[in-house]
Amino acid sequence: VYSGIILSTVLEPCFLHMAAAQCMVHEIHPRSFTVPCLLLNETSLIPSAAGVVQSSSALRREYGAAETNPSLLMDEESFLCCLWSNNNTNCSLYRGNMQARMLIPSEISIFASEKRDSNWNIECWVEGKLDLLVCNLQFLKFHMRLDMKVHLLYAVSELSLGDTSTSSLKRTALAAQCNCSESSKCECHVPSPRLNHTYIMWLKTVSGVTPLWSPLMSVKPIDIVKPEPPLNVHLEMTERGQVKICWSEPVLMPYPLQYEVNISGNSGQNDWQVVQVALNTSLDIDSMLLDSSSFAQVRCKNHYGPGFWSEWSTLYNLNVGAEVLYFPTKILTSVGSNVSFHCIYKNKTKNVASKKIVWWLNLAEEIPESQYTLVNDRVSKVTLFNLKATKPRGSFFYNALYCCHQNRECHHRYAELYVVDVNINIKCETDGYLTKMTCRWSANPNALLLGSSLQLRYHRSKIYCSNFPSTPPESEVKECHFQRNHSYECTFQPVFLLSGYTMWIEFKHSLGTLESSPTCVVPADVVKPLPPSNIKAEITKNDGLLNVSWANPVFTNNDLKFQIRYAVNKEELTWELYDVLSVSTRSAVIEVQLCVEYIVQIRCRALDGLGYWSNWSRSAYAAVKDIQAPLHGPEFWRTITEDPATGHTNVTLLWQPLMKNHALCSVSRYVIKHQTSENTSWSEYVDKGTTCSFPWTEHTHTITILAVNSIGASSVNFNLTLSRQMSTVNAVQSLIAYPVNSTCVILTWTLSPQIYEITSLIIEWRNLNKEEEMKWVRVPPNTSKYYIYDHFILIEKYRFSLYPVFAAGVGKSRATDQFTKDGYASQTSSSLYMVLPIVISTSVLLLGALLVSHRRMKKLLWEDVPNPKNCSWAQGVDFQQRMDILSSLIMVTACLNLWAISQAS
Repeated sequence: VYSGIILSTVLEPCFLHMAAAQCMVHEIHPRSFTVPCLLLNETSLIPSAAGVVQSSSALRREYGAAETNPSLLMDEESFLCCLWSNNNTNCSLYRGNMQARMLIPSEISIFASEKRDSNWNIECWVEGKLDLLVCNLQFLKFHMRLDMKVHLLYAVSELSLGDTSTSSLKRTALAAQCNCSESSKCECHVPSPRLNHTYIMWLKTVSGVTPLWSPLMSVKPIDIVKPEPPLNVHLEMTERGQVKICWSEPVLMPYPLQYEVNISGNSGQNDWQVVQVALNTSLDIDSMLLDSSSFAQVRCKNHYGPGFWSEWSTLYNLNVGAEVLYFPTKILTSVGSNVSFHCIYKNKTKNVASKKIVWWLNLAEEIPESQYTLVNDRVSKVTLFNLKATKPRGSFFYNALYCCHQNRECHHRYAELYVVDVNINIKCETDGYLTKMTCRWSANPNALLLGSSLQLRYHRSKIYCSNFPSTPPESEVKECHFQRNHSYECTFQPVFLLSGYTMWIEFKHSLGTLESSPTCVVPADVVKPLPPSNIKAEITKNDGLLNVSWANPVFTNNDLKFQIRYAVNKEELTWELYDVLSVSTRSAVIEVQLCVEYIVQIRCRALDGLGYWSNWSRSAYAAVKDIQAPLHGPEFWRTITEDPATGHTNVTLLWQPLMKNHALCSVSRYVIKHQTSENTSWSEYVDKGTTCSFPWTEHTHTITILAVNSIGASSVNFNLTLSRQMSTVNAVQSLIAYPVNSTCVILTWTLSPQIYEITSLIIEWRNLNKEEEMKWVRVPPNTSKYYIYDHFILIEKYRFSLYPVFAAGVGKSRATDQFTKDGYASQTSSSLYMVLPIVISTSVLLLGALLVSHRRMKKLLWEDVPNPKNCSWAQGVDFQQRMDILSSLIMVTACLNLWAISQAS
């Protein structure tokens, strides 16, 4: 090769030649080839950086060089450039710092002249997984010496072959790991090849200290890929019964593949039938091949460019695979749809007629014959209607459909039916600020197939939604985020309020894609407004109504309706709802309980019903305040204590606090007004407590207690007059206490005729065994019996007292400290003695009526009994025994009725 001359036409056509910086680089094709190797004299090697060990981690990372042996990285500045044929070899030695020159004969050893003994046979390919470049090397007619070392050196360039020069090889070269055997064969591995880069390679073998060189070679890994053989060779059938061989691509290749299918009549024959197949992964075959012992294999290679053929796939027996065929073998569909399956069935070696084929679901349910269709004499079709979702059965998420002989002989193969519920409801709402729309949807995780995925697709139109939304041809995928409650949430921001968003859920699986029914949403129609603000709640004066007012939320018009919920403010809230019917007002008045603190919240939504209710507003509290003056003063009683030593009498007043509904709503203090017989009066105040004491020195002393709140004092009040004269009036003749149980005692009494009118009666009771406070109750004057409910210990002693109260004073009391256990019972039973004769007489009359009825019924039955002499079916029947049984039943019924009457009595 001469300096500056580009030689491209004198080379053999089997190489792609190039002149790159005055040196020839030979392209590696997807087949084996032979290159010469020259053993040079030592004088031809100018000392250079050869042999200098480099350790560049950056290069190892960039080009995937092995890190196992650092000495395999060398600085090479001398390269052998050759043109050769079977009869001649012309080489030059190129160095990076000099021009190429011709080698003189003295520089070429005797091994170079014997070219046939110093050639390498090389074949390089990329493994089907695209992760390893392999080169097989073999000496031709030459045995390797034990001390010979083989190196496959290479450099990687991103440039194409025409743009690559040997000047780039002045950088550190990389060495592939080579393993050699005694049979003069070596295998070198280049890991992780870059498919679209250019690899410049050359061989260098060293025997002792003398190197053996090969010319420069170049290759693009993508051009020498040897794919993996096709997978999953099997038989399938079409809807019309056409049988075809199908297979799967080996791995995801960077280019389309072409295939060859070999079919033979016997696995041992060598006369294969080769059929070219283009890009399809199936081939229609003659059904006659299924009736004999036929076998098939498939291989593949690059369809549009160079590359190796893969190995043949595993041998597939067509006869075994055709025992039963389904079309399709698997179906993915949605709930409510109809699907059809086709089947060809062979019983051993005979084809079964389609009219003799039956279908079973999960080998548990025979499908009715009305759902069968005879496509032809060999193909049977079954249709399933209105499918329901497949229920998972353990690790199986499908229903198995079996094609069987009518004698219930079934093959173990089956078709798989996957039914998924894609009726997914999408709900969207636009926030109150009108800046974003959030859509939510959920799917049952137990109903999803393994390996499936869900995504929301949508299309935005510039106008409102149509009445019947459909899936548009163009759509986008919206990113949605999975929530804890097995739901998804998607956000559209910014949002176009008047545009129509058509959206649906896409269910993707390796078996196919399903879509939910599309729904169309206009963001302006699904607004969830902000809650009302400035909430105020108060109880009105005088009438005690709950008055609520508020302000409309922002970004809304006045066409809103409102809902108020309110509850008594306590630990457990029981809400009540109130709808505001008038939209013009921003207030409402609600009738509620008096003297109770209320908590109030409000929400709103569009008046036309579109969109959603807003969230409830913050809480407002209607505090308890006085509505009116108390309705009346408290009921009260007195206890009188006398000091025998001094003769002074002290009176203590006792009263119960007013209930809120009587106090309306609180009592700030009580006013005790005194009026004596000497026409003197005064008042005293009790702010806290329910007792008050004072000395009684007059003959007559009248007390009135008023309840006072922030509105005023009670106008209706109770009076009590203490009179020494009236305290001697004896109006109670008797007083009896009857214990009912530990919680109830009945008190009865009788009053004597009086000239004074009794206004009320006061009952007192106290446990004499314990120092307990006296308890009292006021009862109407026209009663003679009262049930006292309290906690009584019946073995202890109690005192019960009854006081008559007159307008002029309190009369003399009657007291008892004993329980009467049988007196009340004897009074109660006296009425029973009056009723008992009536009950007995009624029972006698009823018994007589039953006996008369019994005789008449017996007579009527005997009249209808047939004569056994005239009626064959009556012969041998004991009518007397059956009549006795009927009589016994009537008598038993009568006795039971009498017993029930006696028990009721």
